[in-house]
Amino acid sequence: MLDTEQLREMTPVERRRLLRALVDMECPDPVVNPQGTRRRAFALVAIIVCCVVLAAWIGVLAVTLPRYYRSGGWRGAWVGFDVLLLVTFAITGWAAWRRRQVLIVCLIVLATLLCCDAWFDVLLDARTKGFEVSLLSALIIELPLAAFAISGARRLLRLNVAAIRRYEGIPGPIPRLRDVGLIGGRSDWRLSDHLMGEPETAVVVGADGAVGESPGPHAGGERSVSGRTVSGAGSGRAGPGRSPDGPRDGPSG
Repeated sequence: MLDTEQLREMTPVERRRLLRALVDMECPDPVVNPQGTRRRAFALVAIIVCCVVLAAWIGVLAVTLPRYYRSGGWRGAWVGFDVLLLVTFAITGWAAWRRRQVLIVCLIVLATLLCCDAWFDVLLDARTKGFEVSLLSALIIELPLAAFAISGARRLLRLNVAAIRRYEGIPGPIPRLRDVGLIGGRSDWRLSDHLMGEPETAVVVGADGAVGESPGPHAGGERSVSGRTVSGAGSGRAGPGRSPDGPRDGPSG
């Protein structure tokens, strides 16, 4: 058993290698789920279709909608929106008080609602007596609160990434969020591989350390399982596709 003095005598590379080995023993790689990959592919296709349809619909509305319109249900629309904003504030406060991870989602939703509130207040009050009040409210209250919420969500996300990287023994500064991969995701993931590719084989490492195979999207090459890279069918946990000190696809981006 290693003591503190022996650990201090080890080089940083040796300590990181030891830390990753301990993480692998305590938290074995989860089973690859091919259905999750297919759902992701279909979700991306749906998002692309929605973007195309929405862009066309925006063009139709821009041409056909009247410039001025007397609306019904005005009171219900704004009271309902403010009730939703109040509930979001309350849930965000609870999540911050209880220090729950759902706070990140609450902050993003809150920032979105505040931006929507500022947009419609200013736009719908244009050329009316309340325009100045709406504009000042947006600039002084709503937009700064939205920026504060987004900044808080970003900071919490970066703290989570830093904790994961430290737990896995990955040195260096925290990368930008847009460069950080999803947990269990692949940096070289391609939509076409899952829409037109044939079923392939992925390496699965069970909780007991047994190595097996299951259908997967990328046979023959390297793949990432919960942030750890393993090579094609038949490789083990420490096979040629994985190096303790080499690049890893995972939460570190």
